[in-house]
Amino acid sequence: MASSTWGQEELDAIQKVIDSDMFTMGPNVAEYEKRFADFFGSRYAVMVSSGSTANLLMIASLFFTQTPHLQRGDEVIVPAVSWSTTYFPLQQYGLKVKFVDIDPETLNIDLTKLEEAITEKTKAILLVNLLGNPNDFDAIDRLVADRDIVVLEDNCESMGAEYNGRMTGSFGLMGTFSSFFSHHIATMEGGCVITDDEELYHILLSIRAHGWTRNLPKENRVSGTKSDDPFEESFKFVLPGYNVRPVEMSGAIGLEQLKKLPGFLSVRRDNAKQFVELFNNHPYLQIQKEVGASSWFGFSMVVKPDAPFTRSELVSALQAANIECRPIVTGNFLKNEQVLRYFDYEVAGEIEGAEVIDKRGLFVGNHQNPLDAEISYLRSVIDAL
Repeated sequence: MASSTWGQEELDAIQKVIDSDMFTMGPNVAEYEKRFADFFGSRYAVMVSSGSTANLLMIASLFFTQTPHLQRGDEVIVPAVSWSTTYFPLQQYGLKVKFVDIDPETLNIDLTKLEEAITEKTKAILLVNLLGNPNDFDAIDRLVADRDIVVLEDNCESMGAEYNGRMTGSFGLMGTFSSFFSHHIATMEGGCVITDDEELYHILLSIRAHGWTRNLPKENRVSGTKSDDPFEESFKFVLPGYNVRPVEMSGAIGLEQLKKLPGFLSVRRDNAKQFVELFNNHPYLQIQKEVGASSWFGFSMVVKPDAPFTRSELVSALQAANIECRPIVTGNFLKNEQVLRYFDYEVAGEIEGAEVIDKRGLFVGNHQNPLDAEISYLRSVIDAL
């Protein structure tokens, strides 16, 4: 499902950190954040330990602004298909989660059902750009126009995707990214939150590391003006924070990976052209409908109802051919009743699209390396089935 994106450059970057004998978050992380923000067209970026903790800080920060964007009990709309840690921070902060079905073609939230789900109680919509595919942000802008609704993006699977020439992750008030091994770039473990909002940026800096003031600028939107006495400021706590800092090695690796990201994205899109050409009109499989310019995290396939094989038989055939495959993220997250008993949630309307991909969907990997032979092989294995 994934292959290493590292070369000698990343190993050299690691060695430089080792030679410096400074392993905790430092100048490499700071420089990575600056370049990351520039790359994705944002004013600010905050690197953290994972995409999951990026989601956690994104939700937490909305409670701590001078005029809080969210408070416990507020309603947040989410798609019924995403990774678990899209949802868990919502439960952990006492929010009411409203699940909305997905479009089985795009795999993103169903826009018609989203419109029906929005009420006066809706305070935020947490969008997920699934498997590299952007949401239709023009349509979403129309839905939230003149409403006091915060739009957020979980962009952890879609680094480098674009909609109307603009990078996904930058459409919402905040957007999150992952740089785990199997994602578009790899920094050991790692994630980022981007935003144009200075107050949220300062809150993110504080709650990333213990809720203290140490990493805040002298004049900031959290504590006001910091003391010039470092002894006094070293252990001054102002917010109920965490410790989800990245290590310095991750920042150093990230600097090298960002240089390579345009090339990685180009190859992934070239691979996708071949995949789409071979599977777009397949009689028994439906593939993901691209919105904007996908960054093609992977290649999804949904077995059509009249196919002469089941999803289980397809999985067995792929495994026998040494082709790894996975469910489409979590499938319908609502099937996880054991964890949902801890949630305050409701379901808006019928959940049909999520059920389709839960029962009949899977995806195979995409890589930053050319896959001409592998994609042709994939087609031949399915043709034999």
